[in-house]
Amino acid sequence: MRIRYVKLFLIGALMLNVPLLVHSQNNNGGASQQQEAVYVCPMHPEVKSKTAGSCSKCGMTLKQQSNTQPKAAQNGGPFGASYFPNVTLTTQDGKTVRFYDDLIKGKVVAINLIYTTCKYNCPLETARLVQVQKMLGDRVGKDIFFYSISIDPANDTPEALKAYAEKYHVGPGWLFLTGKQEDIDLISKKLGLDALPNPNDPDRHMPSLLIGNATTGLWMRNTATDNPRFLAMKIQQIMGWQYVKEGTRAAANLNIDKGEYLFATRCGACHTIGQGDKVGPDLLGVTKTRDRAWLARFIAVPDKVLAEKDPIATALFKKYKEVQMPNLGLHEVDVATLIQYMEARTAALNAAEPATKAGPIK
Repeated sequence: MRIRYVKLFLIGALMLNVPLLVHSQNNNGGASQQQEAVYVCPMHPEVKSKTAGSCSKCGMTLKQQSNTQPKAAQNGGPFGASYFPNVTLTTQDGKTVRFYDDLIKGKVVAINLIYTTCKYNCPLETARLVQVQKMLGDRVGKDIFFYSISIDPANDTPEALKAYAEKYHVGPGWLFLTGKQEDIDLISKKLGLDALPNPNDPDRHMPSLLIGNATTGLWMRNTATDNPRFLAMKIQQIMGWQYVKEGTRAAANLNIDKGEYLFATRCGACHTIGQGDKVGPDLLGVTKTRDRAWLARFIAVPDKVLAEKDPIATALFKKYKEVQMPNLGLHEVDVATLIQYMEARTAALNAAEPATKAGPIK
C-alpha cells in the first residue's frame, strides 16, 4: 500500500513538473530569439536595427528577422548564391560585373532577354519597359534594377547595346548586358527564360519579364509586352510597396474597342495619334498620307518591306535612329482594324481641333 502511494506521488510530481519544464524551455528559447532578433530593410538588407523603425535609405518599414531562422529563409529560400550563376558579364558602358554578386544579391530586379537585331518581339519589349521605367520614376536604379541580357553576344558588343538603349530613350538604372555565349545560355536556363527550338518562332526566345526580390526569395514571370501599368503594379507589389491608385472613380460599364485595344497593346509603346513622335512617328493622318495597300503591308510585314529597300520604309528607318518596326505576326483582319482605328481617331481629333482653336467670341 505504501509502495502504491509512493508511485502515485512520483507520477503526480512528474505530471506537475512537465509543464513547468516545457514552459521554462520556451521562455529560454523565446528570450534567446528576442535577443537575436534584428530589424532589416527588405530593400536594403545592410540596413539593420535592434529596434523597429524605418529604413534610412528608402523609408520602408523594417521587418523583424531572427538569426535563429532557418538558413534557407535568411537567404530568400533556395534562390540564393548557390542557385544563380556568378558569371562575368559586361554592361553597355564596358564595365565588368558579376551576375549574382553585383546584379542580383540583395536587390529587386526585372530581367529580360533581347538582341539588338531582332525584328520581332524585342523592339516592343524594350519600348514597353521604357514606359514602365517612366512610371516607376527615380526608383529605377535605386530600389528596382532593370537588366536586358543579349542572347546574341557575338554581335551585341557594349557599343551596340549602348546605341540600342539610346534609340529607345532608356533612362538610368537599366543595364544592357553581354558576355560569353555559354554563360548567357546558363543564365537563361537558370532563370527559366530559355525556349526550346521552334521553327514557328523565329525570335529564338520568349518575350518574358522575370521580376524578383532576392532578399525575400519571391519571383514571378510575366510577358514583357503586357500593359505597362500592370507591369509597374506587379513590380511594386513584389517590392513590398502598396500600389497607389491614381484616383478613385465610380465603376463604369466596360466598353473595349478592339481597334483601341490593338493600338494600345501593339503600337502604343512606340507611336501616338496626335500626341507627337515617340520612338516612332506620330500616326495622326497616316491613312491619308500613305497608300492604303502600302500601309497595310507595312504594318503586317515591316521587316520584309524594309529588306526590299522600299524608299518610304528606308527613309523612316533612317529618320527614327534605325529602330526597326517589329513584325508582330498580325492577321490581316487585325491590320484592317488598326487602320480603321487610326482613321477614326484622326477624324475625331480633326473634328475637335476647330473648337480648341476658335478662341473667344468677339
